[in-house]
Amino acid sequence: MSPRTARLISRPAAAAAALVVGAAVLATASPASAATRNGVCETGEFCYYFNSNNQGSVSDFTGSVGDYGTRQPSCYDFKGPGTGKGKCVKNAAASVWNRSGKTVRVYFNSNYGGSVYQDFAPGAKGNLKPGLKNQNASHRFLSSAPPTGCKTDGTDSRLPTTILVYRESLNRVDRVEFKTYIKNVLPNEWRSHWPRESLRAGAIAVKNFGWYWALRSASKTPSGQCYDVTDHTSSQMYKPGSATAATNAAVDATWGIRMTRNGKIFKAQYCSTTTACRHWVTGDWMSQNGSRDKAEAGWSYSRILRYYYKGIALTS
Repeated sequence: MSPRTARLISRPAAAAAALVVGAAVLATASPASAATRNGVCETGEFCYYFNSNNQGSVSDFTGSVGDYGTRQPSCYDFKGPGTGKGKCVKNAAASVWNRSGKTVRVYFNSNYGGSVYQDFAPGAKGNLKPGLKNQNASHRFLSSAPPTGCKTDGTDSRLPTTILVYRESLNRVDRVEFKTYIKNVLPNEWRSHWPRESLRAGAIAVKNFGWYWALRSASKTPSGQCYDVTDHTSSQMYKPGSATAATNAAVDATWGIRMTRNGKIFKAQYCSTTTACRHWVTGDWMSQNGSRDKAEAGWSYSRILRYYYKGIALTS
């Protein structure tokens, strides 16, 4: 990867509050899940058990749920007979049975977030792993089997569902949901209080940079694990739990936009100022501060991107 210099790092104090707001917005489950829940694990459902080894009360679902809630009577609870009946599911499940026809992913954080998760293939039965047992906050029905090892399911025309992030200080590689990764990079590369169009330009650049490297998985840790990006400025600054309302809105608003050059995803580099970028080739990088200044002057995110990245196409 190209060296990154004089990078902009922000630590917005409002991050935690923003995540709470986001959770409240996304907490509603699909009507199908709510309508068919009867405490019996039936064909087509994904089921939590209160105890290990598929024992205790059952909580059954037919769709994804981003947040189970934490209080009765509004939380998703264990409905079947046995130990745990009536308790809220969030941070209280120990085992599962996936009787649906899709792989289901259980997440540590609400709204399908966090680097800790566990996949259960159709028909799989088993205990939640340490780190998720009694720490389950959401689950998602996946449209296809997630990639494993060094593989990605992304292409130049389709976003990857995950990205491999080398957490250098922790000496491990996390497979992180791609959108979660972008939302926890942007506030550390662009300041959350900057104008909307600057944040949107940044969201697309951050997405492109991650997307480009996710298609390659060419790097190896000292122990031989493959990864796409690191969690610091040699790639992009990734900090789990740092997402803010403003940066999340920028990511969501531009998520369907694809930025290509000659039909391919390219490595959209950026740094703080034109002076900091020094020797970088014109047309291949964006000034973070420059994007702010141009947004304050009334430029749209698309105009900003086309100014800095030459010969690009923005398509939806």
